[in-house]
Amino acid sequence: MQRGRNGSWMTMAALAAALLVGATAQAQTPPTSDAAPTADNAVMLTIFFKHDQSRPLSELNAQLERQGFYKAFPPEGVEVVSWYVMMGVGQVVTLRLPASRLREVNRIIENSAWGAYHTEFYPTYDYKAIGIGNHEKAKQ
Repeated sequence: MQRGRNGSWMTMAALAAALLVGATAQAQTPPTSDAAPTADNAVMLTIFFKHDQSRPLSELNAQLERQGFYKAFPPEGVEVVSWYVMMGVGQVVTLRLPASRLREVNRIIENSAWGAYHTEFYPTYDYKAIGIGNHEKAKQ
């Protein structure tokens, strides 16, 4: 019996060591703040900033100001593709950014928008030219 326990402990220790080495080897590199979106690294992200409708807009705007939302968002070097007000919902913003800066954008929103907005994030891609092309083709 004792021998089986030692074997189990040794197996668990070896597994833990392998997981630790694997996690260290796959650690993410920190984002570079000066990266620009290119065809190879750009992602688009649509963010729904849903208003907290239990509070008046003036209160929400005051909270956003206190939390520094408009000072921090969008961060320098992140392209705003579109920024709309969706009546009854809030604001919808689509950004184009290097994939390496996704975590940075998320942290800015967590620190400066939460409380005034409930947020939803959607990976996005530009389909306009394809959609219009398909429409034109179908009309022929």
